[in-house]
Amino acid sequence: MVTRFDTADHYLIRDQGFTPTTVTRVIGALILILITAPFLPASAGTPSTVESKASALFKVGDYPAVAALFRELPAEATPSKEFLRLSLLSYVRLGRTDEALAIYGKLSKTGQSHDASLLRPLAVGVITSHVRDRKEHVRIAAYSALAELGLPETAAILEDGLLDTSVVVRARAAEAIGKAGLAAKSGAVRRALRDDMPTVRIAAMTALGEAQATDIQQRLLDVARTEDGPEAIFAYAALFKLGHTEKLDDITSAATLPDAETRMAALGVLGRLKRPASLAVLAQAVYDPDPSVRAFAAGALGEFGSPGSVTPLTHAIGDEMAMVRGVAAASLGRLGIKDNRPLLLALTRDPDIHVRASAIEGLIRLGDPSALTLATELARHSNPSIRGAAAQALSASTEKDALEVLHRLLQDQQPLPRLMAAKGLRKSGESAIPILVQGLQDSDEAVRIACANSLFQQLTRSSSSQRRH
Repeated sequence: MVTRFDTADHYLIRDQGFTPTTVTRVIGALILILITAPFLPASAGTPSTVESKASALFKVGDYPAVAALFRELPAEATPSKEFLRLSLLSYVRLGRTDEALAIYGKLSKTGQSHDASLLRPLAVGVITSHVRDRKEHVRIAAYSALAELGLPETAAILEDGLLDTSVVVRARAAEAIGKAGLAAKSGAVRRALRDDMPTVRIAAMTALGEAQATDIQQRLLDVARTEDGPEAIFAYAALFKLGHTEKLDDITSAATLPDAETRMAALGVLGRLKRPASLAVLAQAVYDPDPSVRAFAAGALGEFGSPGSVTPLTHAIGDEMAMVRGVAAASLGRLGIKDNRPLLLALTRDPDIHVRASAIEGLIRLGDPSALTLATELARHSNPSIRGAAAQALSASTEKDALEVLHRLLQDQQPLPRLMAAKGLRKSGESAIPILVQGLQDSDEAVRIACANSLFQQLTRSSSSQRRH
């Protein structure tokens, strides 16, 4: 867990030779002395005494001292549930989630419901403990998870991410700040508007546009006037969010510009904005000479979600490029129109197995009874990337059979199927929670992060459902 100390008190303490950690430990030690003084030596190790010590230390934030109490507990002692809770949460705050998970195993008995009040911070702790990992792909996984969750309490970590050496991490951090609702008041994300890399600047513009940050209008206008390519498109999009509705015409015009990346950016924005007038532009783009643009158009049509997308997507599933056919198949499923079932069934016999997987995903979304059987067959394929594609397809289902296959894939020998299964369990219902808790112990860091992300989302969804009822 990353902690910042920005107050004048910190500098006053530091200048006198102390650090905030030192002060916390001193306070904790004094409280520990006050607590233990009234007790006779014979009672010093009783559960009630240990629990009271832990409680007082936890309140002042001396988490290392609470962890020390847990480690020093005699093997024959039977700690109270409250002491175990305090120890677990202390380990979470120290970023030592493996120890916290071991304690959770002591608290959670087989057959009992899981404790969301402990699992939520544990899941977040698993993610945030990797934000400074030496491996870039692990940091990317951690910040990508935070971008999905959008947790305001991770503000300090997200702003630190904007200083990371990885371009992708910085972009994900800006995206996460926006998702957490922090962009409107964030100076850090405004500074990211001048980052060296366009990807980061684009993420910052998008976050601030969504936050209705009117103070950046001039900066956006300057970018739109002076920059070419995708950056200008996203400046138009942010200005559109700020009320400059005329910028929709600029985005629409950009969908036919010579540069392929600019066309893709424009199509992606139009798909998300979902303005009725944009459908014709998206439909025409499935005939683009560049296959990447055609794939982007097919994806944007699925995001647009209109019945009018069926005709251009029907053309796209016959594309010569497997990439385009696969995206189009997934988009047809996302439309939720059952009349598309014959089109998708035909694609389950496509020469490219990844296209078949996308068609199966589309059929699952349409509730086709044969789709789970087809996905289960793919999950047994010798190629780990195909098993990963099967997990992606099964993520669209909440059926018990799908959950069982995803559970098996989460125990796959290869990390890719496990990673995709962890992501696929995100919407599988409360029965997936025990499986995801087990996944927090996976040998691969990215898989653990994915399990933590899915677990947090499951717990949040379960809590919302209970409040509604």
